[in-house]
Formats: sequence, C-alpha cells, structure tokens
Amino acid sequence: MEIYSLSQHLQTSVVSQQISGVSGVILAGGESQRMGSDKSLLPIQGARFIDRVYARLNDLFDEVIIVTNSPKLYQDIPCRKVPDIYLKQGALAGIHAGLSQVQQSRAFVVGCDMPFVSAEVVRKICFHAEQGDLILPLSSSGHEPLHALYEKSCLPAMEQVLEAGHKRIMKFFSQVKVVEIPAAELLPLDPQEKSFCNINTPDEYFRLRALPFDDELHKDIKKEKQV
Repeated sequence: MEIYSLSQHLQTSVVSQQISGVSGVILAGGESQRMGSDKSLLPIQGARFIDRVYARLNDLFDEVIIVTNSPKLYQDIPCRKVPDIYLKQGALAGIHAGLSQVQQSRAFVVGCDMPFVSAEVVRKICFHAEQGDLILPLSSSGHEPLHALYEKSCLPAMEQVLEAGHKRIMKFFSQVKVVEIPAAELLPLDPQEKSFCNINTPDEYFRLRALPFDDELHKDIKKEKQV
C-alpha cells in the first residue's frame, strides 16, 4: 500500500507546562510489514502520524528525539534523530537507543503509530517517575510498554537482553523495578483508551480515518471500543 502525505507543523502550546526531568522519545524504526507502508508517514486530518506525536511530546518535554535509521524521512521535524545501536532487534532496541541518547535521566517512550497521545495520561505516568525504574501503564488489553516511562537504570538490563539476541521488551523487566499503573487509574483520563491505539494494518487505518475527531490539539479520533 502506497500512501503519500505532506508534513505539517502543528502549533504547540506554552513551554511552562512542560514536565521536568523527562525527555520524549518517538520510536520510528518499525518495518511496518503488515501495513505495507511506513506508518509514521500516514496522513490523518492533514498531518502525518509522526507530526501529531511530535507536537504533543514537544508540548510536554523540553527535549524530544526520534529513533530512526532513516533520518531523512523526518528532516523537516526540528529535533534530534538517533539510530538504533542494536540493529534489527525490534522495539526494545529502539527504546534502548532513545534512552541512551536523551539528556535527562528518564524518557517517556511512544510509538510513532500512536497518534492520540493524551497529555493528561502522560502526566499521570510521569507523576510516578520516582517510584521505579519503569513506569508501565496497563490498558484493558494488558501492558503498554510502548507508552511508558523508562529510567536510564534500565539500560544495563536492556543491553544484557539485546546482547543475548532477544527482542521481547518484557524480557528485561525482572531485572528492574517495574511500577504498574492500573487501567482503572487511567480510564477517567482516557475513557476510550485512545492513548494506546496503534495502527498496524490498512483495514485498521481506513476504519480509523472514517471516525470523527473531538480533541483540542490533534482532534483525536474516537477509537472504537474493543470488545
């Protein structure tokens, strides 16, 4: 599937509302095999997925970086781009690369195919920053490691797993202090769990495009509730 879109600079809000001590990391290194096209460049309401993710994170953090092995795709986005250190080892390698490169001691990590980032949900996750090495939200579908807060203390455990050739993100969890945020704690902030909505197939994408918007910054899409 080939989809063409133009970048769009979305207006961001006041810097004073940013979260201190945390950097933002956008993972844009996936192969998008099921989509058949780079998910980060998919257009929705005039802007690419990655433009929407970047605009939200840029509002929340004073540093945002994109983890990508194709930096030219995002040369119009005014932030630093860093490559994977462990090549072809999936999202865990992307988290590792971003976390190792940020200036702050913690990084809020989100996938580029999750365009409905909620400022309230992110702030809630970051509120628990001092409690553990990994602040991991839960949705009705389970753990959400691609919408979580990581401390640099996780790096040695990540590297041990990656050196062993493993790709599963949860493989290193037993070696760090993980603090889970129950879905019930996040539902009042995001009743439809749009924050954790990611797009993997053309059918999901076109179904999503047909839904109405209702949010102030990105006019987030109303996600169909999974049963």
